[in-house]
Amino acid sequence: MANNNIKPTEGEMEILQVLWQKGNATVREVHEALNKKDSGYTTTLKLMQIMHEKGMVERDTNQKTHIYKALASRDKTEKQLVNKMIDNVFNGSAARLVMQALGNHSASADEIDEIKKYLDSLK
Repeated sequence: MANNNIKPTEGEMEILQVLWQKGNATVREVHEALNKKDSGYTTTLKLMQIMHEKGMVERDTNQKTHIYKALASRDKTEKQLVNKMIDNVFNGSAARLVMQALGNHSASADEIDEIKKYLDSLK
C-alpha cells in the first residue's frame, strides 16, 4: 500500500525519478540509470529494499529478477514536498518560494509563458 506521507531522502528521490520515468525497473536498471560512480549496485539494492519497507515502491517477486515500481505518483510527491518546503522554509509563503526559484534559476521563454498563463487562470 502506498505511503500517504512519504518523505524521501535525496537518494530515494533519485530512485523515484528513475522509476517514474521507466515505470517498472530492476535494481540493475535503476543503478545503471543513476550512473553513480561513487556507489555500488548493493547500495542501490539496499536503498530500494528500504524504500519497499517504507511503502514507497512495490516489488514483484514472481521472477528471479525482482521488478520495482513507484507507489506514489510523481505529482502527489512533488505537491507534498513543495508544500512542506513552503511551510518549513518560506514560512507559508508560496510567493516567496516562486520568487526565490525564479531569482536563482533561469526560466525559458516558454516556461515564463506557461507561468503567466497559470497565474492568469488563478484570477
